[in-house]
Formats: sequence, C-alpha cells, structure tokens
Amino acid sequence: GIDAADDSERVRFLPEAIASVEAAMADGVPVLGYLHWSLLDNFEWMSGYGPRYGLVAVDRKTFKRSPKPSARLFGDIARAGGTGVR
Repeated sequence: GIDAADDSERVRFLPEAIASVEAAMADGVPVLGYLHWSLLDNFEWMSGYGPRYGLVAVDRKTFKRSPKPSARLFGDIARAGGTGVR
C-alpha cells in the first residue's frame, strides 16, 4: 500500500498495480489473487498509527469508517473484472 493522506497517489497507483497483475496473467503467470494492503487505516508495528495505508479511513476517536476515493475505485475495478488494460 501507499501512505497517502489525500489518497491521490493511491488512486493513481491502484490501476497501475492491477494492470501489472493482469499483464503477468496474460504472460501465463498463474496468479491466484490480489490483496491490497490495507483495507483500513490501522496500526503498523514499525510506525504506529501514523501511516494511512487503508482504502477506508478510520477516525481514531469514534472508530467511524469512511471509504476513500481509492476504495470506490477498487470496487469499480473489481466489478468490471479488472482494469481492461491487457
């Protein structure tokens, strides 16, 4: 994942990362799945609560979860069955 407070870097990264997986599959690599780190902003053992890697923001006081633009993009890519760049 990417620690990006405003999420714009993650929005650029996701399609590129998934397109790379699709390219590997097109080359015959037996890819079984893709796991994006991380679903939620969480505790990182080396960095504590500072980094914000999640597709979903977590308010540390209320624990309210708020999907970031990257979460919506990831959902769109999943529903479409990929990026369409093959």
